[in-house]
Amino acid sequence: MTQLQALIFDVDGTLADTERDGHRIAFNRAFADAGLAWEWSVELYGELLEVTGGKERIKFYIDRYNPEFEPPANLKEWIAGLHAAKTKHYTQLLSEGTIPMRPGVKRLLLEARQQGVRLAIATTTTPANVTALLENALAPDSVGWFDIIGAGDIVPAKKPAPDIYDYVLKELNLDPKACLAFEDSQQGVKSSRAANLATIVTVNGYTQDHDFTGAELVIDQFGEPDQSFQVISGNAYSASYFDLELAEQVLKEVNASL
Repeated sequence: MTQLQALIFDVDGTLADTERDGHRIAFNRAFADAGLAWEWSVELYGELLEVTGGKERIKFYIDRYNPEFEPPANLKEWIAGLHAAKTKHYTQLLSEGTIPMRPGVKRLLLEARQQGVRLAIATTTTPANVTALLENALAPDSVGWFDIIGAGDIVPAKKPAPDIYDYVLKELNLDPKACLAFEDSQQGVKSSRAANLATIVTVNGYTQDHDFTGAELVIDQFGEPDQSFQVISGNAYSASYFDLELAEQVLKEVNASL
């Protein structure tokens, strides 16, 4: 029986609720700096999250919601500059300590480290965003907790394509049967499952109504010993919070069914 060897995490919405009060605000500040009369509301941003990748999201917004906008000739470079400005605003928000990790995240990461289970990240957000979140919301040295950080444009196709997970698995030199993925969105689950990874979902306000077909377990949060999670679908094997024992049980059952 294959033993659990690595946990692979998405970032935005999974490790922290960064979308509504982090990325969205940073986008709006970057738009204002650029003299653009664009304002992404909470509701609109939820729709835009169907598109993975910040630069891709800007392009989609122009095409779908602002067709009268006259883009510059070098649109790709212009969007990249706008996105870079957004990243600066986002890292500033993180440095202010306004975005904490979700319940149970730090506990689970520390438990994995203590028991020799490797950690990795597979995300479409930029490496700078990942670093800023980890250093400010987790621990100053926490970037080093992860063997591999697959982020941003390191692969050609973003989620729901499996490329970022395939890249991380290759860098870890591990079979997907030895790993668990953690996601928060339908697009993320499509990506992880296409890479043949058993997947745990922790929903948030933007993704609670998504279709998580293929996920092994869907919960509202990782939980703590004194703060139970809510099981939305799947088998939590009588656990009240997500820990390494539950991770190993889920993977054991998945591999036994193959």
